Amino acid sequence: MRARDLAVEYETVSLDADASAPPRLMAQQWLSALLVVDEAGMPKAILPTSQMVKVLVPMYVVEDPTLAAVVDERHADRLCEAPAGRTVRDCLSKDTPPPAIAAPDDTAPEVAAQMARLRSPLVAVGNKEAPGVRLLGVITASHLLERLLAASVA
Repeated sequence: MRARDLAVEYETVSLDADASAPPRLMAQQWLSALLVVDEAGMPKAILPTSQMVKVLVPMYVVEDPTLAAVVDERHADRLCEAPAGRTVRDCLSKDTPPPAIAAPDDTAPEVAAQMARLRSPLVAVGNKEAPGVRLLGVITASHLLERLLAASVA
């Protein structure tokens, strides 16, 4: 199995998109992450759902989880309003690594190694071209596992 055979179309979001869109997209489509792209469509980052949840939770609760007990239901129900007025770029942590990008001819073990090394729920697949990458699709960790398990049974 080569990366080009495993790659599927996948949701992307722009660095400068409104930050209120990703939580809805993630929730509606049960996505573990979104691929963040620049204005030219080049992969720039992975936005995991866990990072988006962190954006929704007030910083004082992140720093001291015991304070979560004092957030009443009325305020808890409004957590998804937190990203209002922010961009996706604002939601990325300062140490967000660049996304893993597999070449179309990379094997499934090579893709798995990239995922493991970066602890990434997905890997972009693309042809490297000047000045960037032409995105062919994405391989999610769950899709890769599914294909590897199917191959081991066959």
